[in-house]
Amino acid sequence: MNRTTTMGGTATHGGNGNPLSNPATQDKVDDVAHAAHKTVDAVAGKTADQVGRLGESAHRAVDSATNAVSAAAGAVSTAADWASGIPAQAKDMQTKVTDAACSSIRARPLTTVVGALAIGYLVGRLARR
Repeated sequence: MNRTTTMGGTATHGGNGNPLSNPATQDKVDDVAHAAHKTVDAVAGKTADQVGRLGESAHRAVDSATNAVSAAAGAVSTAADWASGIPAQAKDMQTKVTDAACSSIRARPLTTVVGALAIGYLVGRLARR
């Protein structure tokens, strides 16, 4: 008994209608599958390399940003320490100037009064002009 079947537009006669049963066709399919696997492996390898490079670049950028932030934090801390000492330094300077003025006035009271009158007179004359 001979049966005729149509598969993929081709009429086949006989028992086995599977086109992959032909060894030549099977070899071609295997070759194409092997080539496809090689292509996929190559693309995956290149993609993995690119992802690795991007990851390294991201790590370097994050490390640089971290270093910059640390340096800025150190500078701010140093500036804050310096600024916090300014009121105490100003108070010390005021105390020294006051003490020096008091010492000078006690040492020469008459000279200080005459000097103050002279400076007052000059400032008064300059203010009228």
